[in-house]
Amino acid sequence: MNESANIATIVVLGGFALAFVFGFVAARANFCTMGALADIVNMGHWGRMRMWLLAIAVAIIGASLLHGTGLVDLSQSIYQRPRLNWVSAIVGGALFGVGMTLAGGCANRNLLRIGAGSLRSVVVFAFVGISAYMTIKGLFGQWRVDYLDRFAIDLAAYDFKGQDLPSLLAASTGLSAKAALAIAAALVAGALLVFVFSNARFRDNLDQIIAGIVIGLVVTGGWYVSGHLGHGENEQLEIVYFATNTRAAESMSFVAPMAYTLELLMLWTDKSLTISFGVASAMGVILGSFVWALLRKSFHVEGFVSAVDTRDHIIGATLMGFGGVTALGCTVGQGISGMSTLALGSFLALGSIIAGAVATMKYLLWREENS
Repeated sequence: MNESANIATIVVLGGFALAFVFGFVAARANFCTMGALADIVNMGHWGRMRMWLLAIAVAIIGASLLHGTGLVDLSQSIYQRPRLNWVSAIVGGALFGVGMTLAGGCANRNLLRIGAGSLRSVVVFAFVGISAYMTIKGLFGQWRVDYLDRFAIDLAAYDFKGQDLPSLLAASTGLSAKAALAIAAALVAGALLVFVFSNARFRDNLDQIIAGIVIGLVVTGGWYVSGHLGHGENEQLEIVYFATNTRAAESMSFVAPMAYTLELLMLWTDKSLTISFGVASAMGVILGSFVWALLRKSFHVEGFVSAVDTRDHIIGATLMGFGGVTALGCTVGQGISGMSTLALGSFLALGSIIAGAVATMKYLLWREENS
């Protein structure tokens, strides 16, 4: 096996191992962004939301340390590029939020449910993957490029090196790149940590605290595996990122990997296709959740409860596939991995995901009350 194949194998196995931990811990702690929002909307309970925000804070600290020490160049990720597709981030994020609510959970949540035996989530996986693939390379992709991606701000034209907050701060104030990174990361992560631990009930919930920290560290580990261990020289003596679908540094994200998983399964004999970091991550989450379900003895097969339930899940999955690719990520891909880079587009996408999800939850409550 040549050196390139060795590096690619390390990246794939590393992504799988990290995602296995993610799936096991997330299943154990009932980590779910839509569930966290539903808790707030329906009961005013912020416990799961604080766990999610803790994961974001830990990921910001970890990713900033990797970038600041030169171990990983986050500017080589898709999130920090100077072209800010602001309409795509907003529209894609909002549609993803609507979709995940109709489909009973985000991409990550449905992977966890597959591991626990949900046939509904298998269907969601298929429709998310098809829709995402159509948005990457097919009909939906043409719409995305023609009607959404065309609205963008080229920050490089204004002498900004990237769309991340440290780059914007450095260019605006004259601070060094490292100083701007330290300040931006400290302010954002610090504010999140203050909010998270301001609640006494959450401070007493050791399971949620551990889960938030571990998931944040998994995202940090993803950056290290793909952006450091997977960064090297190929046979053509080019410096590349091995085994990532974006050909850039990646961490946990699950919408586009669903599309690439289906592509790999359908075109298995195409030797140009290989298991990537993202595909391995999706499989790792499923297996981690499966192991937890076996240990807890909670594995059970479940299907749709009605035609309306089936319809909502299919529509939701289709919107998630389109929205997740258009916004460059899901509640994990943008909500944690993207946010860890402090990219402006990630803030826009995450805010839109939340807005779309909350609006849809309120609509579904109204529909139920008036049915």
